[in-house]
Amino acid sequence: MRIDEILAKKRTLSFEVFPPKKGAEERDKILSVIDALKAFSPDFISVTYGAGGSNSKNTVEIADYIQNTAKCNALAHITGGPSTPEQVRSVADALRERGIENVLCLRGDRPVGYEAEYCRYFAHASDLAQFLAPYRFTLGAACYPEGHTECESLYADLVNMKKKEEAGAKFFITQLFYDNSYYYRLVGEARRIGITAPIIPGIMPLVNPKNIRRIKEMCGSAIPLEFRNMIEIYASRPAVMEEIGYNYAVYQIIDLIAKGAPGIHLYVMNNVKTAQAICSRIGRVLHELF
Repeated sequence: MRIDEILAKKRTLSFEVFPPKKGAEERDKILSVIDALKAFSPDFISVTYGAGGSNSKNTVEIADYIQNTAKCNALAHITGGPSTPEQVRSVADALRERGIENVLCLRGDRPVGYEAEYCRYFAHASDLAQFLAPYRFTLGAACYPEGHTECESLYADLVNMKKKEEAGAKFFITQLFYDNSYYYRLVGEARRIGITAPIIPGIMPLVNPKNIRRIKEMCGSAIPLEFRNMIEIYASRPAVMEEIGYNYAVYQIIDLIAKGAPGIHLYVMNNVKTAQAICSRIGRVLHELF
């Protein structure tokens, strides 16, 4: 089913996984993860494209499994930055042949150490969306509550967001964030300039203090003072830190749903435990409000 059609009827719960880089063992592991995630009745499961588009074949294979074996709606990422038109066309043809209707259009950030020319053909996600228009996928796109790290301001980034919608994006999924006020600001300003597509908040529980630096480098997400204080106090106690991270994510989710978010997208990093920990804590919210 097309994701925009689902969003027109209800709030969505979704998960994001990444395809295996190599080996049958890794492949079997991700398939078992998908089977386990299906138990939470997600509206869709998204699968990433891989750094530099390096494992796009695996993206198609995993999306095919989600759609046709697990019987869950698949959202396949396509990253335009490192890709040629021929590569994108090949992936799009393969997805269409497998009955996959939903695609997330991304420019993609240059991976560390990536030496080849980047963004030669698709400088922006909107360029990729326009290229994919003949395929008649339901297209989604990314957005950034705190503004993209390469943009001089949130408002410059909102201009790009509007271009994505004009190019065909029917919904947006945000980059991860830990301060909900940034999400509310993004939605408010997006509506003010005429963006009408649903904006789904993306949540990734922070259960390991070592990931803070990586998160800052990847997307610049601010860590609220109250949450940072808890992290600093309990950083040396992994079990406690894990519980704090899950509970903080639950707080974010309940607040977002209470204030009208159209759904929740969980970045579970192929970790079923994360999905279990969150969904078990918001069972009644899922049952009564989604």
